[in-house]
Amino acid sequence: MLSLERIDVYYGAIHALRDISLTVDSGEVVTLLGANGAGKSTTLRAITGLLTPKNGRVKFEGEDVTGLPPHKLVARGISMSPEGRGVFANLTVLENLEMGAYLTRDRKRISDDLDRGFSLFPRLKERMKQPAGTLSGGEQQMLAMARALMSRPKLLLLDEPSLGLAPIVCQTIFATIDDIKSAGTTVLLVEQNANAALKHSDRGYVLETGAVILQGPAASIASDSRVREAYLGE
Repeated sequence: MLSLERIDVYYGAIHALRDISLTVDSGEVVTLLGANGAGKSTTLRAITGLLTPKNGRVKFEGEDVTGLPPHKLVARGISMSPEGRGVFANLTVLENLEMGAYLTRDRKRISDDLDRGFSLFPRLKERMKQPAGTLSGGEQQMLAMARALMSRPKLLLLDEPSLGLAPIVCQTIFATIDDIKSAGTTVLLVEQNANAALKHSDRGYVLETGAVILQGPAASIASDSRVREAYLGE
């Protein structure tokens, strides 16, 4: 479904991504692991058109989409729940969700997608008329994910969905990722909680200083001594 082919991204003189290649197949959950500053979020920004690679190509469903603007990539089926949630604090929960469906004119489809979001996250239905800025961190994360799903993406990018959340809320988030996969949406996950992320993934990549240093099935990455020492605290 998605392939990055030898991507280089710069921030000014800083070489942020170095010759990155990775693939995500339809129906998979793939995790990107790495320390802060390793290039995980930069990779997602290159995929979504927020950054244009200096070298290399981004291909989605076999087509070169490198440098396409974000709204065109959303229309093609790529959606992102950003790091820090990025909810519209002054809008209600319902208005935030409707913002996720801005490309859709079919009111029946929007209603169906709202129902799906509320079934995944029942708490959002209870707070439908509440300003998003008054929600807890966990509720805002649920809202960001539900909003990203409103465009019916084929590929959902999740940037640090468990960051700063209580363990019990993290369990809810990861269980929902399983549900999203079961419903047929492919997921590329950036996550600091390596242990949980690998348990809920098919494959993984480990980034270090902007380069892929390890890739493979999630179980083999979880058992790698470098990963266990660096990310699993063992």
